[in-house]
Amino acid sequence: MPVTLLGAAEVRALAADLGVTPTKKLGQNFVVDANTVRKIVHLAGVQAGEHVVEVGPGLGSLTLAILETGAEVTAVEIDHRLAERLPATASAHGVPQGALRVIDEDALRVVQLPGEPEVLVANLPYNVSVPVLLHFLETFRSIVRGVVMVQAEVGERLAALPGSKVYGAPSAKAAWWGTWRLAGTVSRQVFWPVPNVDSVLVGFQRTDPLGSETERALTFRIIDAAFQQRRKMLRQALAGVLGGSAAQASAALERAGIAPTARGEELTAAEFLRIARAHSPEPR
Repeated sequence: MPVTLLGAAEVRALAADLGVTPTKKLGQNFVVDANTVRKIVHLAGVQAGEHVVEVGPGLGSLTLAILETGAEVTAVEIDHRLAERLPATASAHGVPQGALRVIDEDALRVVQLPGEPEVLVANLPYNVSVPVLLHFLETFRSIVRGVVMVQAEVGERLAALPGSKVYGAPSAKAAWWGTWRLAGTVSRQVFWPVPNVDSVLVGFQRTDPLGSETERALTFRIIDAAFQQRRKMLRQALAGVLGGSAAQASAALERAGIAPTARGEELTAAEFLRIARAHSPEPR
């Protein structure tokens, strides 16, 4: 029996049956278009036999499209009603037993997943998309690639390169884990309810970490400080992190080969790491 997908009428019927009204607090906008979820799965390159982790499966539209490929899915859902119903929905749509596992938990608190998922595919809640992405990349090193749907503004930041107007802390932190690209746009009309923001698809491919976990923690602190005061020169913006004064920050920046008069938006993740190493070198 082939896996079948949800249509718009069934999405609304499922929500009504569960007494679910999509909420802004949880960032819930359910996809009601089968072509869109198939497009996401295609762009992620999901293959039969792969293990995919999905965050925020909701009523199951994207979940079923992933399962349609013959992949296994571990779905993490914070809404108890949705988490409880999803296995029954999957079974009713032809999903083989054992192909879907549901974790009823806040994605930001998940630190263990069954098996070792290789792919992350998700329609991420707008309000927590960047924290969830960074948490999953940090926590689950088995994830090597993925495609996520996020608010357009967030997606543009994730994929931005140094020098871009939208390059910021999310851009630099995401680059620690791999390469990012804008993979496509998504019409507002494929969602229920229709959101008041545009969405994009962002793809990523993991690369080797730029440094150690200790170095990452310091590098991310430096990145945060640089972009909290992005109009200031680094010698001023980083004073609090690099010793307490602009002079100490300047010295660390010069050791790293970075101009103290530069600004955070000019630097790559690797250059932020150089600053961290110049400030607090690890034994080698």
